[in-house]
Amino acid sequence: MSPEKAAYQCDFICVHEDVVASVKQSMPNEVVLFDLSELFKIFGDSTRIRILYCLFAHEMCVCDIATLLGMTQSAISHQLAVLKRSKLVSSRRDGKTVIYALADDHVRRIIDQGFEHVTE
Repeated sequence: MSPEKAAYQCDFICVHEDVVASVKQSMPNEVVLFDLSELFKIFGDSTRIRILYCLFAHEMCVCDIATLLGMTQSAISHQLAVLKRSKLVSSRRDGKTVIYALADDHVRRIIDQGFEHVTE
């Protein structure tokens, strides 16, 4: 047996088959788990988190967010596009201006839960 295989082999010979079967039955499919992993990657960027916090307070245009965060409009637009593709923010037109907002309350709850966890 190769050393790599030995490292992954369980040292216990007692498998709790009822537990394994129960967890296996309740486990989401691989596509859902992949999508969840991709969602959490979006939250892995501090600029995107800062943008979401801005949008917690008020819907805003790119210029407002760029001014508030001290960044270029181009950088903010790029991050907003990522957030929009991930369905975390929505947009609407007000004349020539595009206004961004949180897509729904799920976004706020996800961030609030994470914030609560890191500030405990």
